[in-house]
Amino acid sequence: MKIRSLLLSLLIVFSLFSAINLNANTQVSTDTVKKSHEVYKPKSVTELFGGFFKTTGLYAMLFPEDGVKNGRGEEMSKFAQSGGRVIMFIIVFVLFYLAIVKGFEPLLLLPIAFGGLLANIPVANMTGPHGMLGIIYDMGIKNEFFPLLIFMGVGAMTDFGPLLANPKTAILGGAAQFGIFGSLVGAAMLSQSGFVHYTLEQCSAISIIGGADGPTSIFIASALAPEMLGAIAVAAYSYMALVPVIQPPIMKALTTEEERKIKMVTGRKVSRQEKLIFPLVVIMLIALILPDAAPLMGAFAFGNFAKESGVIDRLSNEMQNSLINIVTIFLGLGVGGTLQADKFLVAETLGIMVIGLLAFSAGTAAGVLMAKLMNKFSKEPINPLIGAAGVSAVPMAARVVSKVGQEYNKSNILLMHAMGPNVAGVIGSAVAAGVLLSIFK
Repeated sequence: MKIRSLLLSLLIVFSLFSAINLNANTQVSTDTVKKSHEVYKPKSVTELFGGFFKTTGLYAMLFPEDGVKNGRGEEMSKFAQSGGRVIMFIIVFVLFYLAIVKGFEPLLLLPIAFGGLLANIPVANMTGPHGMLGIIYDMGIKNEFFPLLIFMGVGAMTDFGPLLANPKTAILGGAAQFGIFGSLVGAAMLSQSGFVHYTLEQCSAISIIGGADGPTSIFIASALAPEMLGAIAVAAYSYMALVPVIQPPIMKALTTEEERKIKMVTGRKVSRQEKLIFPLVVIMLIALILPDAAPLMGAFAFGNFAKESGVIDRLSNEMQNSLINIVTIFLGLGVGGTLQADKFLVAETLGIMVIGLLAFSAGTAAGVLMAKLMNKFSKEPINPLIGAAGVSAVPMAARVVSKVGQEYNKSNILLMHAMGPNVAGVIGSAVAAGVLLSIFK
């Protein structure tokens, strides 16, 4: 009986507490509903569309604000937010035209241009750490990985036979690097003039454009001047694409018609063992003399060694095809992501373009003049035109040499002779990059 009374008492108390709690919750809910009704105000269609318009890219360009930051957290000027974006859109469409209509280096120029298009879309922040372009940049450009993979693929596609058959053509590849070191001095002098302000690291990164080697330019720019990466990459690949336009007038101006008609003798046949040993010799020399060039030359030599070994054709084929194609896509988009108005539309960019053109022209001229000199003292005739192939634009520079040579002598096949200095130019630009890194990094 006592237990029943106790349970009944507990039930009554529990019921009272539940009733009190329910009443309190009901009161809170009622108050919340009243407050929400008081705060919420119905919006008209005009107000809704006005709110939507303020989230658009068009509004961001028409009404720039102070304090707006780019994807990397850097404050943008009002010009960069508005007119600067419009100018960048025009520039990327010009790049599309050059890549698609003119066929100038479309494999990289087109992805770079599209990356630039995406990078200048307002509000989206695609270049930020969590944006698509930002992820690609951090994944393989900031850490210099993508250029190394490109070099690996280029090595797998390279034949050292012409260079080994005529080793003295390596001198032409070295002479063409005058454009790199000459432009280093030129960039420093231009900076002293007060028109632009380059640090020595930036001058070094700009100078590599003189070698007409896109991956090497990206590699050293990532290490020494990442803020100039977009302009340097665009300049390097633009001048590589313009080899058929820039080089022939220089070649013709520095040679006589008789020299352009010189027919070179066929080189000796290079054995498989020589081709197999050569990349190993190069790497050992790099290890002993210039370790800073090891990343570039290591990737290049591995790709070539894999091809010449003949025992891993599957891996070699992947390097030459799938790997280099995939990396080219990512490299182009990542570099294009740096083509933002606040970084590209500055006086320094104009200086890069001018210095790059002069450096590339100087490299071409130095190669031709060295070939003319070598022809004076060589027992076997050397066509001075092949000196122009000393720049690293493989294999376009060699093809241009062959084409110009055939204009004056239909039976003159200079392609394989030009590949010697062309391949030497790739090695030369990588070595030059290693020298600059060892001094300025």
